[in-house]
Amino acid sequence: MDALVNINGDRVPTLELLLMLTVIALLPSILVMMTSFTRIVIILSFVRNALGVQQVPPSMVMVGISLFLTLFIMNPVITEINTTAYEPYKNEEISQEEVLKRAQVPLKEFMLRQTEVSSLNMYKELSGAEEIEEATELPMTTIIPAFITSELKRAFMAGFLLFLPFLLIDIVVSTTLMSMGMFMLPPATISLPFKLLLFVTVDGWQLLFYNLVQSFR
Repeated sequence: MDALVNINGDRVPTLELLLMLTVIALLPSILVMMTSFTRIVIILSFVRNALGVQQVPPSMVMVGISLFLTLFIMNPVITEINTTAYEPYKNEEISQEEVLKRAQVPLKEFMLRQTEVSSLNMYKELSGAEEIEEATELPMTTIIPAFITSELKRAFMAGFLLFLPFLLIDIVVSTTLMSMGMFMLPPATISLPFKLLLFVTVDGWQLLFYNLVQSFR
């Protein structure tokens, strides 16, 4: 069968339908790479490892927190896409091609604000793109990898800074135990309550979430 019939009674080419299904299947991965999710989930993983509690919070909880923080951060972008692209398309004022063009603009602006110039220039050079006046004119295939590279760099830098105070506690506890001749007692067992006390005392989760949101503004 060369075509299928959609709910409006129009005939949809099979190739176009397959392409649509492929895009829908890849959409979660694509959106994760184009939003704040990557940086947030990596930083939360670093915090959990720095505390020394490998299973608390559980991975499912970490992903859930990252998703809802991502929705909170991306809400202005989603609202703009809905206003400038989806609503006109729903009202049959623009075509599918125009929807894609309009929807890309807010996403590009968001990603470019978080992308380092050095990363963007590297991928521009690798792609052989021509010189342009505005970075928003670059294709998504250039902006997305530059954005991901910058996000990974920022996430690992934040993870390093988060590790420092907890590493200091580990060093102090380990040195104290060695000076007392308690070589058989694992330092991690003693340092864990002190690290948790520090994290709770400074209201760590609220402080962490606040700075995560602020880092995207």
